[in-house]
Amino acid sequence: MSEHPHVEPAVPQSPGPRLTDFAASLDFPLDPFQQDACRALEDSHSVLVCAPTGAGKTVVGEFAVYLALQAGSKCFYTTPIKALSNQKYADLCARHGRDAVGLLTGDQSINADAPVVVMTTEVLRNMIYASSTSLIGLTHVVMDEVHFLADRFRGAVWEEVILHLPEDVRLASLSATVSNAEEFGDWMTTVRGDTTVVVDEVRPIPLHQHMMVGPRIYDLFDTSAEPADLPRRERRRGIVVNPELLAAVRRRLSADGADRWQGRGGRGFGSRNFRPLPRPDVITRLDRDGLLPAITFVFSRAGCDAAVLQCLRSGLHLTTDEEAAEIGRIVDEHTRELPAADLEVLGYSTWRTALERGIAAHHAGMLPAFRHTVEELFVRGLVRAVFATETLALGINMPARSVVLEKLVKFNGETHAELTPGEYTQLTGRAGRRGIDIEGHAVVLWQPGVEPTTVAGLASTRTFPLRSSFKPSYNMAVNLIDAVGVDRSRALLEMSFAQFQADKSVVGLTRSIERNEATLAKLREELGGADSEILDYLTLRADLTAAEREHERRSRQDRRQAAVASLVGLRAGDIITVPAGKRTGLAVVVIPDQDVTDPRPTVVTTDGWSGRLSAGDFPSPAEVLGRLRLPRHIDHRTGRGRRDIASALRSKGLSAPRRPKRGKSKGHNREIDALRRRLRSHPARDEPDLESLARLGERYHRLLRETEQQRRRAEATTDSLARTFERIVALLTERGYLTGGDDPETTDAGDRLARVYAEADLLVAECLRQRIWAGLSPAELAAVASSVIYESRTDDVVTVRGPTGPIRTALVETIRMCDTLRADEVRHRLPPTREPDLGFVTAAYTWANSGSLAEALIAADVAGRELSPGDFVRWCRQLIDILDQVRTCADDPELVRTAGRAVGAIRRGVVAIDPASA
Repeated sequence: MSEHPHVEPAVPQSPGPRLTDFAASLDFPLDPFQQDACRALEDSHSVLVCAPTGAGKTVVGEFAVYLALQAGSKCFYTTPIKALSNQKYADLCARHGRDAVGLLTGDQSINADAPVVVMTTEVLRNMIYASSTSLIGLTHVVMDEVHFLADRFRGAVWEEVILHLPEDVRLASLSATVSNAEEFGDWMTTVRGDTTVVVDEVRPIPLHQHMMVGPRIYDLFDTSAEPADLPRRERRRGIVVNPELLAAVRRRLSADGADRWQGRGGRGFGSRNFRPLPRPDVITRLDRDGLLPAITFVFSRAGCDAAVLQCLRSGLHLTTDEEAAEIGRIVDEHTRELPAADLEVLGYSTWRTALERGIAAHHAGMLPAFRHTVEELFVRGLVRAVFATETLALGINMPARSVVLEKLVKFNGETHAELTPGEYTQLTGRAGRRGIDIEGHAVVLWQPGVEPTTVAGLASTRTFPLRSSFKPSYNMAVNLIDAVGVDRSRALLEMSFAQFQADKSVVGLTRSIERNEATLAKLREELGGADSEILDYLTLRADLTAAEREHERRSRQDRRQAAVASLVGLRAGDIITVPAGKRTGLAVVVIPDQDVTDPRPTVVTTDGWSGRLSAGDFPSPAEVLGRLRLPRHIDHRTGRGRRDIASALRSKGLSAPRRPKRGKSKGHNREIDALRRRLRSHPARDEPDLESLARLGERYHRLLRETEQQRRRAEATTDSLARTFERIVALLTERGYLTGGDDPETTDAGDRLARVYAEADLLVAECLRQRIWAGLSPAELAAVASSVIYESRTDDVVTVRGPTGPIRTALVETIRMCDTLRADEVRHRLPPTREPDLGFVTAAYTWANSGSLAEALIAADVAGRELSPGDFVRWCRQLIDILDQVRTCADDPELVRTAGRAVGAIRRGVVAIDPASA
């Protein structure tokens, strides 16, 4: 294998005969980057293509399909999401005919033996591990959106496929623009052989950047500015923010009073006075300037739906009568299979009215049939204003003339974070329809806290590297060991892109450590050498400071543990003192909490406040001062109920004891006392230039600590995947999924685990192995299995116990098994398996028991998990997937039959309707 990716020569080469024939079949000329990539494929190279959204990367994938068909072999076209698979399937059917193209997406199989099969990447990974006969004759694989390998939840699948595909298969990997394409290509060449990297950073349709301040749209950049007139930093980047835009923002801030004080992110005095331009007015302005059709990214499902309602209430119409009639015909075609009883639950009437006016929302909470209808209408130019979440930016072919961003902050699943340059580029990349528009437009809506310079930075930054998220799992481990043995498995893990990048980062750390060591040597000489008295003295001082800090940290930890223990012991009716925080004074416990890690009992104070307290409110343990008899059915959530409790508490006549003063920890322990004695008697204490030398010593020890941290990071990074793999092997051996010894093999249980592809793979395998899910009805099995795949959008605890006795028993045993497994994982220093989530249990049971869509959604709402129809369908389809896996890997014939019947009970109505077959 060569050590570096193949580089195309500067002199243009003539296309081969197949590329010539393929190009002749297109109704547009190939761009240079498309020619380079296709020529590499025809020359039997693998190819990595990095180009902007809308540049036409998929043409390279279609040429790979063409090559396979011409050779009489097979091509698999993989995508990260089912919607993109459906879309690509339709495109390829239109080009090659339905007999030549198949579709595999986990819950759907169409013409699976066709020479060209479109599939989600997970399906191909599963085929490889199962040594499927479908791989026979495979010569080409297209990996669309290969940059998805950075996804922290699913990215490992892409690396598994790249590593395990047969060596003679040519890969056509299509990626958004990333700044480390050469690094990615280096790795691809290392693991796949000769790989050509083709990078194109030029958008086929120029993108103009704007900001809307009030009702007016301004250019973001001043393109007329001469380079010599720019500040040095902007001169290097060749950009300058439009001075008219800056002046307009200053005027608006002054008018709103927002220039008096601005907090972070626009929160402050002025932002309270700010009123954004109504969404219908924004759309009207875009329409007036000829900037429709437009996609407005809102980053909130509720916000998307609210935007559509605002436009409807305003009377906004963007279609003619003829267009509205055509829209109605397409809507009827896509929704004719929907049960009439479900239409009201789905908000069908409002959705259809908005579509007929040319307005729509697009987000994952919508029914797939609704989303697909919106996509088709938008591509046809019948819907002209779409309010969408960022999921629309992922590969779906839905370009617009303009893209509007309402905010530059979005929720990333954990917190509200500012958009990265890569995310900004991905979103705005939708602007500009090739073959229709001569230019695209990105419009950011100004609001207090959104600085034009910040937007300019996002729009002009071109550094978004691809980072691997690869890590071994239980399923991966047993599949690898079964296929190639443990030694070869380790070698494959060391060939991953994650380890490739880690090894490169270790090189950087090593260089930094070497530089630090040289600086430390110089500092030691300035302090008199390694054996000098002054360095010994300064080292003692540093050791004392570290020991005192550690002692204080442990003291804080001990105080918190004491507070936690006291809170866990509280009972309803206990009267306590809140010694710190806003609610200092007497309080009575109304709802205790026995959570041993973070107890948060609910209390009512003497002034009628009710809320939850935590260990942070108790610098010293909670002390029970007395008892208050509470009524059986206490209601602390109403104002009257809180006042009654507060009055009863005051009538007890107790007074809060004076809060004891807690001084700073004196640090009296043997280590600290010994260090202090040594310092007091040290001969260097009387050094005349001690303080200046001490500053030098502080620098020395700070750099020494930094170097030690870097050394630990380097040691942790080197072979980190191999160490994780060893721990997984140890746990699986301990639990009987692998045999012991230096060359372990999979047991029968391990073979079954190899067929479980789920986040909680080992938990599912254990539940089957221990027969925890045996003896359930189909609806009960669906309910219990939902707990291992469902993941709530909130962190609120669901206390659902299950609608039947067998469900409750199975859930208790599933949770107990998870607790045991997590304890083993902690012992083996592995990431713990996610705990079961009971939020979908009742909804799944209701639906599998022939309940209506409305009844299932109400059941979820009662359980504290409000679900949109789209979310409900998505979770049902994931539930079908896990039940299918249970059906194929369980060793209990009755459980196999039950799982099959459960699949049938769930795959009905809105869950069974698939836009791909429409």
